[in-house]
Formats: sequence, structure tokens, C-alpha cells
Amino acid sequence: MNKFMRNICLSAAVIGIGASAVSPSSAAQSGNNPQLNDNQILNISHRGASGHAPEHTLASYELGDKMGGDYIELDLQMTKDGELIAMHDETLDRTTDGTGLVKDYTLEEIKQLDAGSWFNETYPEKANEEFAGLQVQTLQEVIEHFGKNKNYYIETKSPEVYPGMEEQLLDILEQYNLTRQNAPSSRVIIQSFSEASLQKVHDLNEDIPLVQLLDYKTTATITDEELAHYSEYAIGLGMSYTKINEEYVQKTREHDLLIHPYTVNEKEDMKRLLEWGVTGMFTNYPDVLEEVLKEMKM
Repeated sequence: MNKFMRNICLSAAVIGIGASAVSPSSAAQSGNNPQLNDNQILNISHRGASGHAPEHTLASYELGDKMGGDYIELDLQMTKDGELIAMHDETLDRTTDGTGLVKDYTLEEIKQLDAGSWFNETYPEKANEEFAGLQVQTLQEVIEHFGKNKNYYIETKSPEVYPGMEEQLLDILEQYNLTRQNAPSSRVIIQSFSEASLQKVHDLNEDIPLVQLLDYKTTATITDEELAHYSEYAIGLGMSYTKINEEYVQKTREHDLLIHPYTVNEKEDMKRLLEWGVTGMFTNYPDVLEEVLKEMKM
């Protein structure tokens, strides 16, 4: 069990949490200092409020922050010249007017791309002329914009794709004093589908809380042995909400692991997951999750 995990207080007694036990998680209500324990449900703005604005742009992150998101969630890619940028895909095609692999372009070249107009074209009912021409952001630019008192949920990619990403990420976080954790709260959580990437981060700084992302093609099953293994380096797990059931959630919680399913956008799904006992979730609509949390508290 890692040092951060030893310091946070998780209670398996909350297994089977009911609606009456759920408390709203907005940064405003939590003093912008969300807790990594079962007393607070984390509202994680997936790529910002990406249901309302172009993902991984400042516009999306700002909306996510205003709509009750506890954490700004960023996916990292690395440019040809070794800069970390906020982008989900390894290619530029879907969310910019560029084409090809991110790693084949310098930051200067990527900065010339339009990262917002695609949203207006794909979602004309949500189009905003201010989205046109938005730039891809570097990790440092996002932190500079929001400051070191905001909360960041950052995803790394496979080390074999981007060697050195973990070291550079921690160097940047150190520059902004974001690697010094104060349990049971944390300004930064690092997640990845790559265990190798998380283990590397853990070796570099065991104080940073880690979440292991799981990718299931069928209904999720998990063993006590697997859960014990994850708890050695991670504080929680993330997986598709469509693949799990109440038994899975309870089993995960019994191992004192947080559980943050992705990507939950409908109210009924949010309510069901909360009743099962999840400790947070990723959503493109943090405003909707905030409404649900308030309704269930009432």
C-alpha cells in the first residue's frame, strides 16, 4: 500500500451508500478542496465540460469549473519537440483542422491549428462563434490559467509511446508545488490505462495519488487478488460505467479503493451509480451531476 493510501481515511462501512448519504461535491461547497474519501462524491469534468464546449480547450475547462466540477480532467499527448499538450487522441484529426500523429508535429505547428470549430460543426445546436479558432493548450498553460489552487485529474499514456512523459509531468507539477500532497485531499490525481506508467510515477513520487483505468470489452469482473494488487500503488479504479454492477462496486470498496466510472452523462445512470456506492464519476456534463447530487441530498 502506497504512502498516500496509508494516509487517507476510507471506510468500507459506506458500502451500499444510499441516496440520503450523498452530499454535493462542488468546489464551492467543499471550499475547492475535495476530499479523497467516502464522505464526498467527486464531480470530475471529463475533458472539461465537454458536452457544452470543445474538449480540452480553456472554454471547456472554464465551464467545467463553473458548473461544479471538482477536478479539471486532462489527457496528455507529447509533441515532436517534447511538450505536453492537453489532447485525448494520438492524432490531430478529430479535434483540430490538422491531420496526423501529434508526436510528428512541434508545439509551434500545433498552435497554428483550430481546436474549436469542429465542435460547432458537429454540434450546431451548441455552436458558439467564440469556439472558432481556439488553440490546443499545453499542460503548463492550463495550470498557469487556473492556478495551483485548482484541482487536476491528469491521464498519462503508454511509456512506450511517449518515453519521458512521466518525468516531464512531475517536473511541471513540481514547478507549481503540486506534488506536495496533503492527505486526505489532493490537488492532483494521475490516472492511466498503463500500469507501467503509473508504476513509474509511483517510483518517482509515491505521495501522488494514482487511479488505475481499466478497459473491459465485456461485463467487468475482478478478483480479490487483482484488487489487492491495484491497492499496492493506486488509491482507486476507473472503468466504463456500462460494464459494472453493484456487486463490482461493493467489492472494490471493500478493498478500500475509490471507484470513478466513466463517462456518465444521463441522470438515471448517475443516480444508480451513486446508490451503488461509487465515490465519483467522470461526466461531460458536470452541471447535470451537480443537480443530481443536490437532488439526492434532499
